[in-house]
Order: sequence, then C-alpha cells, then structure tokens
Amino acid sequence: MAPFPKSNIDVNIDNHYRSKVYTSSSPIKGNVTITTRRDVPFDSIQILLMGHTKSRVEGMNPHDVTHTFLKMIMPVPESLYPVPRMLETGHTYTIPFNFVIPNQLTINACNHHMQTPGLQDHHVLLPPSLGRWEKDDMAPEMARIEYQIKARVLREDEIGGKSVRIMEAIQNINVLPASVEEPPLNITDQDRLYTMHKSKSIRKNLLASKLGRLTATAVQPTPAVIRADGQRVVSKPTAQIDLNFEPASVDVLPPKITGVSGKVTAITFFSSGTIPNFPNLGDWNQPFAVDKRGSYSTSVGLPPMATPKARWNQRLTAAARRDSGYASDSNEHSDSSNQKRKSKQQRQSSTISGASPVYHMTSLQIPIDLPLEKRTFVPTFHSCIASRVYTLHLSLQVAAGSTTSTVSLTVPLQVAVEGNFQQDGNIELPSFEEAEADAHLRPRVLSVPQQEFTETSVLPGYN
Repeated sequence: MAPFPKSNIDVNIDNHYRSKVYTSSSPIKGNVTITTRRDVPFDSIQILLMGHTKSRVEGMNPHDVTHTFLKMIMPVPESLYPVPRMLETGHTYTIPFNFVIPNQLTINACNHHMQTPGLQDHHVLLPPSLGRWEKDDMAPEMARIEYQIKARVLREDEIGGKSVRIMEAIQNINVLPASVEEPPLNITDQDRLYTMHKSKSIRKNLLASKLGRLTATAVQPTPAVIRADGQRVVSKPTAQIDLNFEPASVDVLPPKITGVSGKVTAITFFSSGTIPNFPNLGDWNQPFAVDKRGSYSTSVGLPPMATPKARWNQRLTAAARRDSGYASDSNEHSDSSNQKRKSKQQRQSSTISGASPVYHMTSLQIPIDLPLEKRTFVPTFHSCIASRVYTLHLSLQVAAGSTTSTVSLTVPLQVAVEGNFQQDGNIELPSFEEAEADAHLRPRVLSVPQQEFTETSVLPGYN
C-alpha cells in the first residue's frame, strides 16, 4: 500500500483566514475531517501543534538544520475512534481539537552551552513566524520559523512495530508572540553593529580653518511596541541625540541643524549549530571552527522626518571654571561687572592658549515611525539557531557657513509585541475532559545539540 493513499484529510481552524495572526494565549479551535476512498485500517490519529526553526548555511558543504522547539499533542478520546479501527469508504470522520499558544517554552527547550548570562531566558521564549508573511518580513531563505497544526493517521508496522503515517494534513499559522521591553544594551567598542557616538570637525568652507568639533552621542531609544495583530504601532519609539560643540574660539556659534533622515535595518542571524551568545554583540563574523553561521541584512527607509529644533546651552569648560574661580553653578549668577571682567579674561586666555573656554550642548528628540504598510516587523528575538535584531540608522545634517556636514549614528532598536491581545469573546471554559487532557497538551520540546555534534544535516526530531 502506498504510504499516503489518495484520500481527503483536512485541518479546519475556526474563524481562520490566511492573514490571521495568533499571539501568546491565543486559542486555536477547530476539527480534523477524514474521508477515505477505500477502507483504510489504522491504529491511531494524532493532532499536533508544532513549531520548527530551519536554517541553511551556504558554502562548499551546505548545512540544513531543523530544530523542533514546540510539540503539543492533542489527545483523541477513545470514544471518537470507530470500532474496529477502520476508516470506511465514503464515511466522514470529524475529530475536534483545542490548542492554546503557550506564553513560553519549557526549560528543556534550551539546555546547550551558554557563554552569556541570561541568554537562556531568551531562548525559551516563543520566536515569531519568519518567512511566511503576506508582507515582506525581511527574512532570508536561509532562516525560517513555522507554526503548524498537523493531523496524522498512523498505523503500526507489522514487522518493526514503528508507527507509519498513512495520511497527513498540515495547516500553517502565523504567530506573533507577546514580548516585554528589554533593558538597554551595554554597548562597547567591540560591538561592531552599533555606532553610538561620533565626532566631526566643522568648517565654514573647505579651505577655511576649523570652526570647532561636533560630537553626537545617541541614547538607545525606547522599544517600538506593535499591536498583536502586527498592523499598528501602539507605542512609538523616540530617538535622543545629545550634541556637544567645542568651538575653536569663544565667538564661534554652534552649527545649524538643517535636516535628519533615517532607516531601519533588519538583521537575521542563523547558524548550523547552537548559538552560545547574543549574535548582535561582539563580532558575529569572526572565524569559528565548529559551526557554520551567517547573517542577512536588509533596510527600509523611514518616512520624511521633521527637522528637530536645537536649543543650544553654553557651558564653561572644566579648565575655564577652575581658572575663573567658579566652584558651582550658583557662582554663575554673580554680579554683572564680575561676569564682564571674567568674560574678557576668558577671551584673552583662549587667544593665548588656542582653546575656547566654553562649549555648547543640546539634546534632540526624534520620533520614529515604522513603515508597517511596507513591511512586517516581527519582534526582536533570540533562539537557539536563529535571531532577529534591528538597528536604527540616523543621519543628521548640520550647516556652518556654506558647508554642510553629515553625522551618522547606528543604534539598537527593539521591536516588541504588546500582551493582553483581545481574543474572541466566545471563549468557553474547558470541560472536565479537557482539563484532564492538560498534561498531554503541555509543550513538548527538543534540545538542540552542542556545536561539536552538528555534523549531521538534520537535528533530532520527532517522527
């Protein structure tokens, strides 16, 4: 007999449509219908909620890896099985199912070696669907995350006793799990993905002497929080850039802010072995001997941004404060004659030493609008063999005289999904029979092997 007889088996999810999005604690109710074209003997029926991560690393010896991080089995009551175990020709069998998207995986989902504290807390969170959205989710072919409802009709092999799938149906679903706001990253000079500060010399024109030095320092913005259906941003991030202008002389004014532009870059990391650290920190592309890894980046421009207004504040340098006898901010409010005298001394001092006794500071607040109408922004996540992070690239245009300069910064941007997504209002309390089945419905997970054991093309999986 052929392994899959030509019969009809379908997975039907209540109120489901292709673009529907499920999130943490979303119920998935429906039924499986089976209609055969001939009598089919069988032993059992399985209905499962599955989650897989797939990665492919290209090269001389491409590696394809599949990690099953979620396997929930819906028990089929004995009362629904025909007696004897025979699917009769032309008869339609209906088996109901009821799943709930878990809030996180069990600790056994990730038990490989870690080099970074706290990484396991991320690896046991549900990752989002990747690569199957109607709008581009900026994912490469080399990294895929799939959630599926599977229905199987099994029969035990008479010789080996193994269960053989004689019928199977699959229904894919899209999942955006709820996520929480993470604390700001501790970014160092070794983290090459980000540029948190940059300095630039400002000149009036190409041939003129230097007017001063402008230093821009970014503060990591608050997360972009997306509604659980992925259609709207419920909390917009705001980027902050602190500017410090050190003039060449006391009479040089700070430059004008003439414009700002930005883009968001999605970086997807993937590996043939387990990832022991946060791939966005440090140098992901450094050579490794035991695993193969890759990354894919793509950017989308942000909508036109309003030019922020700069309100510069003048401050005395530390050296000027010591030389002038200022000990605290209260001394800045001394009488007018003393101020004029000290200003004259400072100008004379700067002329002699070549350094200005003052500097100028301002802070810019830049609201960020994500272009959700163009792309699907899945939440930032880190899993055992794949990760997704975002960077925000901001370019600030400044002008002094006839010369325009650009200062660019690249900062981390977290994308999160709000919790407490409003579900259907007709959710019923579980019956006693459903409550007894809870033990069977708990997430079943697989461990990912250590990197040194990833020479095979596929990680261990359930049949």
